[in-house]
Amino acid sequence: QVQLVESGGGLVQAGGSLRLSCAASGQTIGFYGMGWFRQAPGKERECVAAISWSGKSPYYADPVKGRFTISRDNAKNTVYLQMNSLKPEDTAVYYCAARPGRIVTPPTGNEFWGQGTQVTVSS
Repeated sequence: QVQLVESGGGLVQAGGSLRLSCAASGQTIGFYGMGWFRQAPGKERECVAAISWSGKSPYYADPVKGRFTISRDNAKNTVYLQMNSLKPEDTAVYYCAARPGRIVTPPTGNEFWGQGTQVTVSS
């Protein structure tokens, strides 16, 4: 199994930036689709970004297009989420996910999840 640990969350003001990291261990992520999901209180967990094993054609949810960038470094077994121009509505717990093949939504139960990292954006 692959274990995922997120880091980089915190409290920032609107308009600021954060870079989240997802470090994998136990198994290479080289053939996994990787993604970032977020969940705000009282809301469903939603996919905000996903990237294939090759790094081609990343997916972004409409609310984050143009502001967030997902990337991966297979040699370091790490996935990143660069978040710019943050808004209060981005406040949520952000989770890293790995799935053999590709990330799909809604999740099927075949995913591996990290513990999550809190992102809070103040106005």
